[in-house]
Amino acid sequence: MKRIRIIHKTEYFYKQPVIFGPHRAMMRPREGHDAHIARARVHVEPKAEVIWLRDANDNSIAVLTFEESSDKLSLESEVDVDLYYDALNEWPISPDAISFPFQYPPEEHIDLMAYRLPSYPYDGPILHKWLRDLYRPGQVIETIDLLSSLNTHIYRSFEYESRDAYGVQLPQETLARGSGTCRDFAVFMMEAARYWGFGARFVTGYIQMAEGQHGATHAWTEIYIPGAGWRGFDPTNNKLVSSEHIPVGVSREQEKASPLSGSWEGPADAFDRMTVSVQVVEAP
Repeated sequence: MKRIRIIHKTEYFYKQPVIFGPHRAMMRPREGHDAHIARARVHVEPKAEVIWLRDANDNSIAVLTFEESSDKLSLESEVDVDLYYDALNEWPISPDAISFPFQYPPEEHIDLMAYRLPSYPYDGPILHKWLRDLYRPGQVIETIDLLSSLNTHIYRSFEYESRDAYGVQLPQETLARGSGTCRDFAVFMMEAARYWGFGARFVTGYIQMAEGQHGATHAWTEIYIPGAGWRGFDPTNNKLVSSEHIPVGVSREQEKASPLSGSWEGPADAFDRMTVSVQVVEAP
């Protein structure tokens, strides 16, 4: 077991005071057999009422209702998480799903239906062309080899570029530009896996960096494999998701897994800038 501390601070600056509508914050890690929250604190400016709820994906959401106007919105989350390591190679894949193609069990069809539908169906033809190097109809291949090859192919095909603007690129935009952010690559892998019939979802969270470096917000893809359940793939770093990845939110669509979202009222040009700071360190 290892205890880490995640300090995540997001600040929005405005040229004059504005009125903030309700905001939704997603900064608390998802707990499970491999992660447990030992301590958590949230600090908000300006003063706000904070109510916690669970959304349809069982993500922990803080609903912020502000009590006054301000020229700055600041949200800081500090969480201590106990991590319990699991072996990457111990994926108890169902015998019927070891090789691809396979069919999901009938009892899982309804639960997985939404996660198998493409978010960008018009990008299907260009994805089909790109995926032919990895799999062709009639071929039989081990499922984990196919998904690992997809993970690696995205990593090798595109250049990582940081981008602060909200939203993601369409898969065809990532192909055209040959570059993207971690969330672009996560969406690309999610759509590619769905094209093959897999259930896939978007994940937002944190990743621990090398010693002496800051952590970072990050995004990756989870794919449902019978027997093994939801398993994560990180195409940005060509890794299988492990204990260095700390998930915060999962969703069929990346828009529903945003760390902070909301509205404000004021002049159209009032917004000035945004800053994000993340530290992932060993807790004392």
